[in-house]
Amino acid sequence: MKPSEPVRNGRYGETFFSPEAAGEGERIDFGALAYDDITLARLRALGAGPGWRCLDVGAGTGTVSRRLLEEAGAASVLAVDRDVRFLAARAVPGLEVREADITGADFAPGGFQLVHARFVLMHLPEHERLIGVLAERVAPGGVLVLSDAVDLTSDRTPDTPYTSVMRAMWRGLRSTIGTDVSWVPSYPHLLRGAGLEPVAAEIHVPPLQPGSPISRFWADTWERSRQAMVATGLVDDAAVDAAVRYLGSDACAALSAGMLTAWGWKPEEGPAAGS
Repeated sequence: MKPSEPVRNGRYGETFFSPEAAGEGERIDFGALAYDDITLARLRALGAGPGWRCLDVGAGTGTVSRRLLEEAGAASVLAVDRDVRFLAARAVPGLEVREADITGADFAPGGFQLVHARFVLMHLPEHERLIGVLAERVAPGGVLVLSDAVDLTSDRTPDTPYTSVMRAMWRGLRSTIGTDVSWVPSYPHLLRGAGLEPVAAEIHVPPLQPGSPISRFWADTWERSRQAMVATGLVDDAAVDAAVRYLGSDACAALSAGMLTAWGWKPEEGPAAGS
């Protein structure tokens, strides 16, 4: 098989995973079903609740934003995304929706007790700069919480239909839209470098089971990024099809990509000079 030349300099949501594509909102919601309970438990453990003003960056279909309001009792949530069609369709009291690009110079809301971004920075360049930008949006005494994927398919992971396709997916997405999860384990260090302290992190790996939300998420993600995966030369269409069948079978014995969540606190402001 001769691989085709991959598209370069693309963006998430444009080259692949366009909100306009049929079923994209459902794909995002499969990911939410796999990760939202873990995310909400962590945010609430960090104190998110009544009186908190929250910023949810790259809010997608708004599941985390709405649960912060409805379950945690946050005072307000500003949900930001480059395309807000899914957010606008599911409005609830206390939810403010804003269409914005966090990589732009005009992204300047601030003063939030919680700033949260999940599966966002892994798709963007200048991650270190953007962590600094998000840290500036946190009010003194508030917390920045970042979650992104960590690849668990190392060179020593047994070869299965799943691992072959996952390796091709990460390589294909990196060459086309710049997705890069290699730096995600550096989150605690980068948060500390942005002036936040203390910092901490944890990893959650949802189980791959036939018909589970995470299995359906990966199968759908592979279908939508199939062109980039095949272009790597690591897999062909038959291999992708085999991996989708493998995910839906009892023969599946693999680890999903993990979700690393890291957080850091902005120090409280000291007393004014002369006070």
